[in-house]
Amino acid sequence: MSRIRGRGNKDTELALAAVFRRHGITGWRRHKELRGRAVLPRGPQLRAATQRRPTFRVKPDFVFPKLRLAIFVDGCFWHACPLHATQPRNNAAFWRNKLAGNKARDRKVNRALRAAGWRVLRIWEHELARQREARLLARLRKALAV
Repeated sequence: MSRIRGRGNKDTELALAAVFRRHGITGWRRHKELRGRAVLPRGPQLRAATQRRPTFRVKPDFVFPKLRLAIFVDGCFWHACPLHATQPRNNAAFWRNKLAGNKARDRKVNRALRAAGWRVLRIWEHELARQREARLLARLRKALAV
């Protein structure tokens, strides 16, 4: 794992920033840390949980603070895109667990942000292609029109 270097996420974030600039979408910030309270459990654990309320810290790729919208740009490999994900053949069990853990973490982050009153939009890497820009722009405008 230590030998694997990230190559593509910065490019995908810059591509989405370019889409924002090209279409005059303003009000966004990159990598703004969001903090909040985690969802408290209900039932018998409630009393113990109220004594120690855990918090979450998340850094979405883009944040629209006034709209309370968090946008994540997910790479097709690292987040197991249903259309383009590939499963490495070497060390398959490790990669299966690693990618499943990434997907589980994404779901957990989505739940925590939504419970704190944020809206979450996840954009796949393949949606940033020029030929799909109109569809992406429609999704963005729908999310931004509150």
